Amino acid sequence: MTIRLKQLQREVIDLFFPRSCVGCGKTGDFICITCSKKLSRLLPPVCQRCGKPESSGMYCRECWGTHNHIQAIRSVFVFEGIIRRAVHEFKYRNLRSIAVCLSQYMADYFVEHEFAADVLLPVPMHEKRLKRRGYNQSELLAGQISAMISVPVRGDLIKRVRDNKPQARTTSAEERWSNMRDAFTCVSSEVSGKDIIIIDDVCTSGATLEACAAALKLNGANNISGFTLAREI
Repeated sequence: MTIRLKQLQREVIDLFFPRSCVGCGKTGDFICITCSKKLSRLLPPVCQRCGKPESSGMYCRECWGTHNHIQAIRSVFVFEGIIRRAVHEFKYRNLRSIAVCLSQYMADYFVEHEFAADVLLPVPMHEKRLKRRGYNQSELLAGQISAMISVPVRGDLIKRVRDNKPQARTTSAEERWSNMRDAFTCVSSEVSGKDIIIIDDVCTSGATLEACAAALKLNGANNISGFTLAREI
């Protein structure tokens, strides 16, 4: 599809299904300019590894002295307010078209912080959950970011092999890490030697990203980082 045809398609969709801000309801975009200025950005200093606020700008207490497969996790926003509402609409109310808006924030952050990678890898969903929901929100984000920054996206490098319960239903950090143990397996030798950025919508404890990274490292991936729209703090 040409750029002009895509533009016409968007114009027709907007005509019959006008976008409204998830923050204030104003027609025009999914997050209006006024609400965008109110979003809680996750600003430095942060822990060099997990990306949570850390006054020293080094490692937080939880990450100090630990060995992780993932090199660093970075997030654009704190998971609260308008961004929390946007993610909820995106994941649970079938608002797939908001992926473009949310991905733009991530792509801008990617460029601003001069990230580099050979591949973007969306966190995979188990086939049963994917069938129930109909789409993988992380895959939609990764696809849009890829188009904006010209880094290829590969959703076929690892597979989710455990249909474990959603991390949102866990009640502690320990349960989240246990819930994700051995949840993924690498299904491609193409990860060997690659610098990979794992894309997800929200980071809570980092357990999901670490489980993905463990599967990738086991098959020879080089540097692995996590990049999410928002972060629980």
